[in-house]
Parts: sequence; structure tokens; C-alpha cells
Amino acid sequence: MLTFRTISISDQPWITKALRQSNFQGCEYCFSNNLAWYRASNSKIAPFQDFYLIAAFDTADGIPDVTVPSGSGDWAALFRELRETLCPNGEPLRFTGVTRETAAWLQKWFPSAVWEPDAAAFDYIYRTEDLITLKGKRYHKKRNHLNQFRSRYNWTFSPLTAADMEECIAFSASLYNEKAGYDSRSSVVEQFAIHTFFTHFETLGLCGGVLRVDGKLVGFSIGEPLNQDTFVTHIEKADISYAGAYTALTQAFTERFASGYSYINREEDLGIAGLRQAKASYYPVYLLEKGDMLIRWDK
Repeated sequence: MLTFRTISISDQPWITKALRQSNFQGCEYCFSNNLAWYRASNSKIAPFQDFYLIAAFDTADGIPDVTVPSGSGDWAALFRELRETLCPNGEPLRFTGVTRETAAWLQKWFPSAVWEPDAAAFDYIYRTEDLITLKGKRYHKKRNHLNQFRSRYNWTFSPLTAADMEECIAFSASLYNEKAGYDSRSSVVEQFAIHTFFTHFETLGLCGGVLRVDGKLVGFSIGEPLNQDTFVTHIEKADISYAGAYTALTQAFTERFASGYSYINREEDLGIAGLRQAKASYYPVYLLEKGDMLIRWDK
């Protein structure tokens, strides 16, 4: 039987090893994200052989959501353990974060399972060079925003240090308190996630940058390498009263920390219209399509 429990910072070594074996591009295959966001849906983790499992138990229909496991081992034995632990009376479970490629593989094990794409969970993948250079007609507006910011303000961008952290946390809290729907579950969980990133910043190996105008903090961003060719941006916060601040932050952060990677994963839009529009405005090279597969066990 598998034993699911809450993730902790001490789990980093073995989980990271399993994640690196699989080298997936989805933003959910990142220890930092798993640690920071586990409160969102009461996620729990479990080891099995050299596999890493994470499952969300706070779901609308009560069916456990299991992220497709990373790592290696006996898949048939793993599926048996999942069934015995989570579905002792034949209840279904759901695999999440399933790409088209993974769906085809899972259907070999579960022929009746159907892949259901979830647009809110698609990851936005960009060419790193595009976000740094902003070349071409389609980035005309972004270049204008960037040039406006650079010409109007006395600005600096620098790597985030321990001396910046308290100010960044206060800045994030201020944006949170001013936001409509600030008491929504997702907003509250985001504040926990940001606090986790800062609490374990060095241990997690995160990269951070701060944007200032006349010495005042007007934005910060946090990310890290996701796999061999992709860098992931976890958090990006900026004061929109400074025209072009977000564009300046994105460009500077990408150039400083991600230039050695081919792609940038800027994560999902969560079905939020404004977030979808903002992510689309940078013209992803593709969307990493992900979805769910409901598994019903043979009797």
C-alpha cells in the first residue's frame, strides 16, 4: 500500500532525481511548484520504487487527481498500488497533466480511458530569444511599452538577494490587498506559495530579479530551470501604474537568467480571461496541451 503524506523541503533530493529522469516540460513537474502550491487542492506525495507520485485529494467530485508519475520502475506494479490504495472498492481515479503523447501511452494500459483536454491547464511555451529581443511586427506594441518604460523612468534591474526579500513580500501583499477578489482561495494560496518561494529560496535554487524606479521596488520575478532546455517563470509581479513595467520585467528577467535555455514555460492561465490575454500577447511558440484521463478499473 502507498502512503501519501504532505510534501516538505526535505523531500527535495529524491523528488528532484525522479523529475530529472522523466525530463517533462509541464510546469507541474517541478519540485518548487509542488512544494509551494500543495495547499491549492490538498496534494499529497508518495514514493514507489524510483517513482514520484503526487495526488490532489480536494477535488470537486471527490475523485483523486494523480499527476502522471515521474521516475522509473515497474509501471504495472505502480498501477496496482494506486488501485489498492486509492480505489479499494473499484472507485475511479483521474490522471492529470496528461499530454497527447502520454495519453497515447496510457491508453495501452487503459484502452477505455479517454483523454479530455483542459485548456485552463495548457502551458504557454515561448522561444527564449523572442522574449529577449522582441523582434518582428507582432512584438511592436511590446517594444513600444519597453521603450516607454526605459525612457520615462530612472530604472534598474538586479538579481534578487536576501536583502530584497522582505520588501518583495510586502510588495506582493500590497498588490494582493488591492486586488478585487483578494479573499478568493486561489489568491490566498498564491500568497502561501510566494512565501514558500522566499522561505526556501536558496535551497530550491531559485532565480529572482527585482525592478526598481528611483530605488523603489516596482516589480519582481522568480523562476528556475525546469529541464534541460526549458526555464520556468513561477511568479511575476509588477506595479501597473508604471507604464511598461511588466514588459520591462519580463524582458530583463529572461535575458538575465534564461538566455542559456531554448524555451520559457510561463505556466497556465487557469481559465482566467485576463491572464490568458496577457500570456497570448507574448505569442507562445506553442501551447503544451494537457488534460485528464479518467481511469475505470476492470472488474
